[in-house]
Amino acid sequence: MKLPTDLIAQIERRHAALAHDMGNPALPPEQFVALSKDYAELTPVVEAAQAWRALLAERDELAAIPPGDEMHALAQEELASINARLPEAERALALKLLPRDAADERSAVLEIRAGTGGDEAALFAADLARMYERYAASHGWKWEILSSSESDLGGAKEIIASVSGAGVFARLKYESGVHRVQRVPVTEAGGRIHTSAATVAVLPEAEDVDIAIDEKDLRIDVYRSSGAGGQHVNTTDSAVRITHIPTGVVVAVQDERSQHKNKAKAMKLLRTRLFDAERERLSATRSADRKAMVGSGDRSERIRTYNFPQGRVTDHRINLTLHRLPEILAGPGLDDVVSALIAEDEAARLASLN
Repeated sequence: MKLPTDLIAQIERRHAALAHDMGNPALPPEQFVALSKDYAELTPVVEAAQAWRALLAERDELAAIPPGDEMHALAQEELASINARLPEAERALALKLLPRDAADERSAVLEIRAGTGGDEAALFAADLARMYERYAASHGWKWEILSSSESDLGGAKEIIASVSGAGVFARLKYESGVHRVQRVPVTEAGGRIHTSAATVAVLPEAEDVDIAIDEKDLRIDVYRSSGAGGQHVNTTDSAVRITHIPTGVVVAVQDERSQHKNKAKAMKLLRTRLFDAERERLSATRSADRKAMVGSGDRSERIRTYNFPQGRVTDHRINLTLHRLPEILAGPGLDDVVSALIAEDEAARLASLN
């Protein structure tokens, strides 16, 4: 692997300059905070570069020991060990050099909607929601339903959930797209296999500072909740619908009995959708790069098939097939799929460095 040594040297110089500037006692606090953030972002690259250079220096020293020296045999053993470790050190440094998605460390909003397939698609959407909820639990993340709409058979026409924790978006962003299921529906008397689908969208959760929303740009409607939830939902105007007039984005939440709580959830969802739209607009200039990435976020792309008769899950983007469908749908098994997607994405991006 050929590393961009000029870029590495430039980063190291910038890192040293930041350390020098941060040592200035007259530096205003707000500037110190800004410099500290930049310094922290560059530190992993510098540390990886130092580890790589240390191995190179040690290799050169050992290689310089002549055959007649009493230390030569021992040096050759150590040299073999270093040569074996160098490729991993180079790869670790190269990974640190890859551009990072600034949203990777954020929480995420997960939107799951039943697609083609009627009641069976709604049942599958509910299965996916349970899979992600259990996956979140296995990572210690918090799962909270923002909005949901049930189908007649207990499935889900739509489920929107907030998944809170460190690095949530970095792992879940690869889930955006069309998920297809092949199985015999509970309503099928003839035992025929049906194919249905659900769409998943993963959005990085917006923070208050990301999107400025003027109250004058909002139209807020309250109305009586409908659907599942007991008698109470039908007796008060607790449901909230918010329209962002400049963009036409509409969100509606009716899951909570409290109008105040529904409004808070609706605002959270609105802010996230506006933030995602802005990210999409900014990424349009980098569309070629996004298409080269595994986790491009294209929500119209068929990304995965869950085949019940064969007990397999196939991710079509990386041609990965695992015959462990129950474990994956149980939640924790999804980690193997996500890790493979991340590894493939990293490999593709590393190749672009050379």
